[in-house]
Amino acid sequence: MRDEEKDQRVRPGLTRLALGALSGALAGFAALAVAELVAAAVRPQSSPVVAVGGASIDATPAPVKDWAVRHFGTDDKLVLQLGILAVLAVLSLVLGVLAVRFLRVGTAGVLLFGAVGAAAAVSRPDSSSLTDALPSVVGAVAGALLLYVLVVRLTAVRRLPASAQELTTEEAGYGLSASAGWDRRGFVFAAASAAAASAVVGAVGRSLNASRGQDAVASRGKVVLPDPGSPAQPVPKRAALRVAGISPFVTPNEDFYRVDTALVVPKVDATAWRLRIHGKGVARPGSYSFDHLLRRELIERDITLTCVSNEVGGPYVGNARWIGVRLADLLAECGVKPPSRGGRADQLVSRSVDGMTIGSPVEDVMDGRDAMLALGMNGEPLPFEHGFPVRMVVPGLYGFVSACKWIEDIELTTFDAYDPYWVKRGWARKAPVRSASRIDTPKPFARPKAGTVMVAGVAWAQHRGIDKVEVRIDDGPWQQAHLAAEDTRDTWRQWSLPWQATTGGHTLTVRATDRTGSPQTDERTRTIPDGASGWHSVVVTVD
Repeated sequence: MRDEEKDQRVRPGLTRLALGALSGALAGFAALAVAELVAAAVRPQSSPVVAVGGASIDATPAPVKDWAVRHFGTDDKLVLQLGILAVLAVLSLVLGVLAVRFLRVGTAGVLLFGAVGAAAAVSRPDSSSLTDALPSVVGAVAGALLLYVLVVRLTAVRRLPASAQELTTEEAGYGLSASAGWDRRGFVFAAASAAAASAVVGAVGRSLNASRGQDAVASRGKVVLPDPGSPAQPVPKRAALRVAGISPFVTPNEDFYRVDTALVVPKVDATAWRLRIHGKGVARPGSYSFDHLLRRELIERDITLTCVSNEVGGPYVGNARWIGVRLADLLAECGVKPPSRGGRADQLVSRSVDGMTIGSPVEDVMDGRDAMLALGMNGEPLPFEHGFPVRMVVPGLYGFVSACKWIEDIELTTFDAYDPYWVKRGWARKAPVRSASRIDTPKPFARPKAGTVMVAGVAWAQHRGIDKVEVRIDDGPWQQAHLAAEDTRDTWRQWSLPWQATTGGHTLTVRATDRTGSPQTDERTRTIPDGASGWHSVVVTVD
C-alpha cells in the first residue's frame, strides 16, 4: 500500500481517539453539572469540587498554604478550584481516550473519581450525614453512562464498502475495523444533546445553590443593631492623616481582608442560629439565640485585626468598629473562671458552622480586654464573608487563635487535651500580635520627584499600643516620624515623615516601638508558626 493511502487509513483512527477525548470531556462536564444540581438538594458544601477542595486545603502543608495566601491573597480559593477543574478536565480527556480502546476501564475511572469526591464530602468536619456523598455518586454515574453512550456511538458497527476493508496492522491498532465504521450521526446528536443538557442542568444547579441562602440573606436584612450600652469613643480628629496613599483609619467592609478555608461562604439564617457554651469548668452550660444576644448590653469598640499570614509590609491587617456582646460576661454567666482564679480550663475552642476549630487562651479573653462576640461591623450587621451572624473578636491576638467566623459552639478545655485546626498543622498554640509597621507611600519602585516627599504608613501593636515610629533613609540615622493621634491601644496608628528627597535610588525603612518600650525587631522570620517579624523597606528612584 502506498504511503498516501496508508495516511488516509490512519487518519480516521486518530479522529476517533480525538472524539474519545471529547467524549471524556463531555462526560466530566455532565458529571459536575449533575453533581451541582444534586448538591442544591443536599447542601452546597457537598459539591465534589468544594469537598475535594476543602480536603486539599486540609492536607496542604502549612508552608504551601502560606505561600498561596501570600501570592494569591483572597483569590487563593478561586485558584484552587480552577486547579481542581483543570486536573479533572485532563483526567476526563485521558479517560475518554482510554474508553475507546477499553470501554469498561474508562467508565470505571469516572466512577472511581466519583468515589473520591464522595469520600471527601462525608469526611469533611461539617458533614453530618452520608447524603453528602450523593452529589459525587449521582454525578459520577451520570458521567459514566454518558461516556458509555458516546463511545458506543464511536464503535458502533456499520458495514463499509469492500474497497475500504483492507487495513494494516497499524491501522487496526487505532481501533478501526475492516468491516465496520462508526455512527457519526448518532455520535454528533448524542454529544450535542449532552452538552446542551449539561449546560442547562449546571446552570439550574448553580441557581438553586445560590437561592438556598435566601433565608439567611433575608434574616440579615431584618437585623437592626441596637444602640450599644457601652459605645466607642469618637475617633480623635487627628487620628486620620491627610496624606495621599495612606491606608484609611477605618477599613471599609468591602476592603477588609479575608483569609479563611471556606470555599463556599456559609450563609447562616440568624433566626435558626444557636450558640452553645459547654465543657470543662462550665458550671452552667448555656445556649443562646441571635435575638438573645441582640437584647443584651452591647459594647462598641474600634479594633484592628491582623492575620498571622501577613508578611512584613503585607496587606492582611484592617481596622473596623465592632459591636457585640462582651465574651467574658457570657463565660462568667456559665460559671467559667480563668486559670488565674482557679479555673479548670485554659483553652477556649470555638467552632464554626463549617467545622473550623480555633483555640484561644481563656486567660486572655477574660483579662478585661474587649473580647467580644461581634454582631456588627462598621455600623451594619456582619457581612457574610466576615462571619454573619456572629464571630469572635479578641484584641491583641492573631486571627488564627481568636477570630472564629460563623461561630456556633464554644467548648472549654485545655491546651494539653485538644489541638485545634491550625495547631495540628504546625502553627503555635498561643500567638499575641507582634509589633509591626508598614510604609504605605511611596510604593515600592515608585519614581517621585526630587524635593519634599511624604513618607507615611501605619503601625500596630494591639493591646499594647504604639509609642514611636522611626524612618531611616538608606544607611542614615533613624528619624522620628509624626504620629497621628491614638484612638485606642487596640487600633493601629498612622504616621508620616516629610523627606527631602534627592535624585537617585534610595531605600526607605520603618520600625516601631510599642508602649512597653520594646522596639520592633529587625530579625526577619517567617509567618509560621506565630507571625512574621522584621523591618519593612521599600526601594524608590527619585527623578
